Amino acid sequence: MASPAEKRAALQAELASFERVVVAYSGGVDSTFVAAAAYEALGERAHAITGVSPSVAPAELEEAIALAQRIGITHSTVETHEMENPDYVANSEMRCFHCKDELYSILAAIGAEAGGAVVLDGTNADDAGDWRPGQQAAQLHGVRSPLLELGFTKDDVRAFSREMGLPTWDKPAMACLASRIPHGTPVTVEALDEVGAAEAVLRALGIRQVRVRHHGEVARIETDEDGMAIAFDPRNRGKVVSRLQALGFKHVALDLAGYRSGSMNIGSPGRGQQV
Repeated sequence: MASPAEKRAALQAELASFERVVVAYSGGVDSTFVAAAAYEALGERAHAITGVSPSVAPAELEEAIALAQRIGITHSTVETHEMENPDYVANSEMRCFHCKDELYSILAAIGAEAGGAVVLDGTNADDAGDWRPGQQAAQLHGVRSPLLELGFTKDDVRAFSREMGLPTWDKPAMACLASRIPHGTPVTVEALDEVGAAEAVLRALGIRQVRVRHHGEVARIETDEDGMAIAFDPRNRGKVVSRLQALGFKHVALDLAGYRSGSMNIGSPGRGQQV
């Protein structure tokens, strides 16, 4: 087993071996670490790019932009148009493939225009056993996953991020807003907006780990023990109900099973995707 210092050195060596890189950067734990490490190794030859669509919460985009500025890496955004793809909108178990296929095709083209820059993502070793059709899209477009290739686990990423002073070191796992909609239920801009607004309400109360699963008229809230305590607080309970109902939900439910990664993937091959 490689030591932490050996893993860190191996990552820097691999990144430095590339002439130029484009990092698929969302502002989450993994992609932020890759972006920061790439900037350390390559400086101006590293470019972080964030895909923007209705499935990206506005607050997440703002945070990603601010964090890229803090790191110092060149950063830009590109509009993605997966909502124009009927296969994506249909929301099958392959939804993530269609989303990432759209993003990586754009990034690959940008990389080619930049003189053959290699596209990198933040997939880590813990992701290898999950149901992640987005990885199929990565392979299709030649995207490299340095964390996966070098055996970096999520704990490794968090530990190194903390050492580097990245505020994402303890950030809860994030995923696109479409992951809150059950497979087979079409993805709509309205539903995405409702989910994003509902989660913003809950985070404003101090709940960090949270998903609002969209079941038509029902908002099913998944959160951890701390989040449940905040939601059940007499000072907050009424606010949560009234504000989510104002967004269009008729019923607001707190899932007593708590937050579960991949709870929308029941029945999917592999289950367990971070959503």
